[in-house]
Amino acid sequence: MTERDLEEASTICKGKLGRYPPWPGKIVNPPKDLKKPRGKKCFFVKFFGTEDHAWIKVEQLKPYHAHKEEMIKINKGKRFQQAVDAVEEFLKKGKGKDQASHSSAEEKNRRNSSEERGKAAAGEEKRKAGLPDGKPKKRVSSVSSERGSKSPLKRTYEQSPRKRGRPPKDEKDLTIPESSTVKRMMTGTVAGFKWPPSPVKDGDPHFHHFLLSQTEKLAVCYQAISKKLKVCEEETGSTSIQAADSTAINGSITPTDKKLDKEFDPLAEAFPDPQPGVATNRIGFLGLGLMGSGIVSNLLKMGHTVTVWNRTAEKCDLFIQEGARLGRTPAEVVSTCDITFACVSDPKAAKDLVLGPSGVLQGIRPGKCYVDMSTVDADTVTELAQVIVSRGGRFLEAPVSGNQQLSNDGMLVILAAGDRGLYEDCSSCFQAMGKTSFFLGEVGNAAKMMLIVNMVQGSFMATIAEGLTLAQVTGQSQQTLLDILNQGQLASIFLDQKCQNILQGNFKPDFYLKYIQKDLRLAIALGDSVNHPTPMAAAANEVYKRAKALDQSDNDMSAVYRAYIH
Repeated sequence: MTERDLEEASTICKGKLGRYPPWPGKIVNPPKDLKKPRGKKCFFVKFFGTEDHAWIKVEQLKPYHAHKEEMIKINKGKRFQQAVDAVEEFLKKGKGKDQASHSSAEEKNRRNSSEERGKAAAGEEKRKAGLPDGKPKKRVSSVSSERGSKSPLKRTYEQSPRKRGRPPKDEKDLTIPESSTVKRMMTGTVAGFKWPPSPVKDGDPHFHHFLLSQTEKLAVCYQAISKKLKVCEEETGSTSIQAADSTAINGSITPTDKKLDKEFDPLAEAFPDPQPGVATNRIGFLGLGLMGSGIVSNLLKMGHTVTVWNRTAEKCDLFIQEGARLGRTPAEVVSTCDITFACVSDPKAAKDLVLGPSGVLQGIRPGKCYVDMSTVDADTVTELAQVIVSRGGRFLEAPVSGNQQLSNDGMLVILAAGDRGLYEDCSSCFQAMGKTSFFLGEVGNAAKMMLIVNMVQGSFMATIAEGLTLAQVTGQSQQTLLDILNQGQLASIFLDQKCQNILQGNFKPDFYLKYIQKDLRLAIALGDSVNHPTPMAAAANEVYKRAKALDQSDNDMSAVYRAYIH
């Protein structure tokens, strides 16, 4: 794609990266501190519908409008449709601004032209008024001119010469000068455009890294990230912490849409050693429950090579059909993969997975990475970290906040702690499975935070059920109660979905009741360990225990409602 093509396309283009599908983007200013790859003719492209941005070679760019239909045929997902919508919205806004700017320029030109004509007419009147009897002088002959006699008009002109190349005054501003291609690409609406955030519900949202450790080393990193974030915001209107994070620490931009690997990365020559965690890494995943299934599906969609294992092998079949590989044991998966994730039900399952026969520990050797995404207590995760590291492995805890639907949509919130380098290496995987990640420092912090989050959620669910049953027994409409709550400060997707479950009697699991009760129990124990009272959680825990006694363990947590009506 030539510079002329880019200019004609108003810098809206489609970027093609190797074997991955093309994506609509826009050429923008790169961060000031980000050097352009040497030896390549490329542009810095911001991809629509995401916070992705990278250096893209000219030959990988095509005019958007000419290839729009082709892209639509190739890409069928919601994220791509979101990107197309963002392009159309951008073009609509740009067209309105251009029309307003054009009208303003025409009006300015008309005023300037009128003023110039008025000044010229006034000058002519003054000149005539200054002559005797109002009559012009006789023309001086060419002979007398040669002898040194000059007309007043000619003398005036020669006394005020114009600079070479400047147009006459009455020609000034009659047309709008054309800017160069590069200036057109890098200034004006490009630099000033504010990228609209992707809707959280349907599209691929901005993915952020939040770095919350208080260690000196990480504090320095965070200052660098904040500085780079400021540059990114000034240049592109973007507030993506992820972009700043990867730029400041790794020296390169890692697109959040996971479309780059080592072979096709436009920055490969400038940065020959890609960070682990991108699509070149071999990923293992242990545990295909409600959360794990959605995570693996999104990893596969984003181009990762994934080897799966599950205690019940039949659950692996669907993912094998989608392109995953089958591991016979946890040890085999760990030994053949660079980074292995695990997501199981409780502390006992997490320990058995690592320490049991043919377990994770048997496959660990120096450099192997293990990421435990299970929601367990801090003591359990600390024990697992110690045994993994003792074998030369690297360990990260990364429990996730969400439910089955959010897992399927790649919208989980990831709480990580432990090996900071491994956290960075997992960047592209976290982007595939979640919308936000937090790094919380040393091992155990993520477990504690996750239990607190689920304690609040579980207590809130029990309170919702209690309110609905109280409305019923006092003769009030439960639907009206929900309508009122949805119009107030408590309105949320969680509130609406769980109330709808109760009103419809649909308790298909989105988050197992037995697991929220387990989290409440562990949160209460956490409070006991530091002598902190948790009376609300304790009360909610008793209600869930009653629901379990009513055979509701494998239903959704909203089935706690049945503990109040039996």
